[in-house]
Amino acid sequence: MSNLAKGRNGSKVAPYLYLLPCMLVFAIFVFWPFIKTVIYSFTITDTRGNPIEFVGLENYIRQFKSPQFRNSLKLTFKFAPMVGIPTFIIGYILAALASERMRGSRIYEVMYSMPMAVASAPASVIWFMLLSSGQNGVVNWILNSEIRWLLDAKTALIAVAIVTVWLNIGANFIFLLTGFRNVPTELIESSRIDGAGYFTRLFRIMTPIATPQIFFVVFLDIVTSFQAFAQIRLLTPNGGPSYSTNVLIYSIYQSAIRDSRYETAFTQSIVLFLIILVITLIQFKTEDKVVYYQ
Repeated sequence: MSNLAKGRNGSKVAPYLYLLPCMLVFAIFVFWPFIKTVIYSFTITDTRGNPIEFVGLENYIRQFKSPQFRNSLKLTFKFAPMVGIPTFIIGYILAALASERMRGSRIYEVMYSMPMAVASAPASVIWFMLLSSGQNGVVNWILNSEIRWLLDAKTALIAVAIVTVWLNIGANFIFLLTGFRNVPTELIESSRIDGAGYFTRLFRIMTPIATPQIFFVVFLDIVTSFQAFAQIRLLTPNGGPSYSTNVLIYSIYQSAIRDSRYETAFTQSIVLFLIILVITLIQFKTEDKVVYYQ
């Protein structure tokens, strides 16, 4: 009996022992830095980021009174739909076109998903050359224009959004294509026999069944748009002309790395976290109403 009891106790403890290394890594590199960020956001720090004085909500009040911070918030909420909506629409269209397997389909599937394999840094370098001013830029040469894409406050954010959309299309395509191809072939065939056209099958059958993937992709696009950084840093240094691309994530970088104002960076990080948290909670609150699970 004693051996049996030990065996049962051992089987209960074993899963936690397997999870322990993973939880330690998360505790050291995720949970503890997050807790420190929350605590330090209520303090004044030195140039090394060490707290020297507790000031309560003063950092948050100062930030919301700052025109530059309010501009960063405005640009962040403007940038998110500029990236999220086109990324989803283009990914949806490409996935719908590729949903039916046919000869040679592997070729354009790889082509559509290729941007996913390109890191932000080399992609930014490529797009920097494409969007160069005057006739030297490929885009201006094609359009026969002289738009200063990255040097004009009116177009800088649009240019960065185009690059971000291009980078994220591959992930959208893969997930949505998986959702569309999960639709039972028997259901598609029976709808064809009943006379349903392509768009009827797409919107009445395939899209409802693919709602779990669509829900995930929408969430992914929102989070990605809020966290886009490398392309902003490389294409429009110092937040672009007239701070036209100084979104919140880039403002955090500037506060910490350039200005050594770590308490400001901590405060802005918590604000960004709360924004994403609220959006996530809203999404999961609506999940049962918009997502169909087979």
